[in-house]
Amino acid sequence: MARHTMQVIRVYQYGGPEQLRLEQILRPEPQAGEVLIRVHAAGVLPADWKMRQGVFKKFYPVSFPYIPGSAIAGVIEAAGPGVTRFQKGQAVFGRSTHGAYTDYTTTAVEPPALTPKTFSLLALKPKSLSFVEAATISGGATTAWAALFSDGALSAGQRVLIHGAAGGVGLFAVQFARWKGAEVIGTASAPNVDFVRSVGADTVIDYTTTPFEEVISDVDLVLDTIGGETLQRSTAVIKHGGTLVSLLEKPSLQLAQACGIRAVKNVVTPTNKDLQQISQLIDEGQVKAVVGQTFPLSQARQAHELSQTGHGRGRIVLQITDKAVV
Repeated sequence: MARHTMQVIRVYQYGGPEQLRLEQILRPEPQAGEVLIRVHAAGVLPADWKMRQGVFKKFYPVSFPYIPGSAIAGVIEAAGPGVTRFQKGQAVFGRSTHGAYTDYTTTAVEPPALTPKTFSLLALKPKSLSFVEAATISGGATTAWAALFSDGALSAGQRVLIHGAAGGVGLFAVQFARWKGAEVIGTASAPNVDFVRSVGADTVIDYTTTPFEEVISDVDLVLDTIGGETLQRSTAVIKHGGTLVSLLEKPSLQLAQACGIRAVKNVVTPTNKDLQQISQLIDEGQVKAVVGQTFPLSQARQAHELSQTGHGRGRIVLQITDKAVV
């Protein structure tokens, strides 16, 4: 019986966007505990190009060649032996454990494929979202949810500062914090100030003209998606006993202790329950997905180059099929 082929992006060595190669390879078959997904759209996360550059190689070494990406939306093409959670034809979204920049991917959803080291993050796609919109959720909304509520323990009535509030994580963090009943302050560049306000921020600071630490203080929680100098300066605006959650780097414990705050790097892994709660909020109209630019699979290099500028609004998405808008 002839095996089907598929288009895929693969990386053979660490380096720049030129390492993203478009190839034709055999389509995988789902093993026990896995599903095969026809990928309609894939989110382009900053983690994707950092992985390609080798930023994570000490902690997450890869086996070359590998398929980049993890955030997907698509349709179940087949279910492997022992799979009962999903069936052929269902529209799903979430995370693939075997790469996202491809026509088809397999991902673990049940044992034996699902192990303590391999977490499943897959749910039925919200009916109100297109596939392209749904591809923005994993690594965006899921990260924001875990950082705010698991790492940050945000509650109603608190004040939260969200850096990079127009980005793929930040725009969801603003909406979740507003839904929770917090006072939301966001930082963004001038072109995105009105946008961040439109998704629910009470106050938006243009970081290109105004140092945030000069105009705000006594916040309960800072969610930092920027790192570096922004992370260091954030300690000055948190009230005693408050919390700093960084998505990119481990904050200085000495500085945190000196300021009387708790400072952590986001380490909580999102769960399927989180994904389902996010899906419900989206279908209720409480939260909306925002797509930045879309690219075909063949232009994955251009998508990475744009992501590396760090100045986008919403999530960049690879639209892999023409039906991705359905």
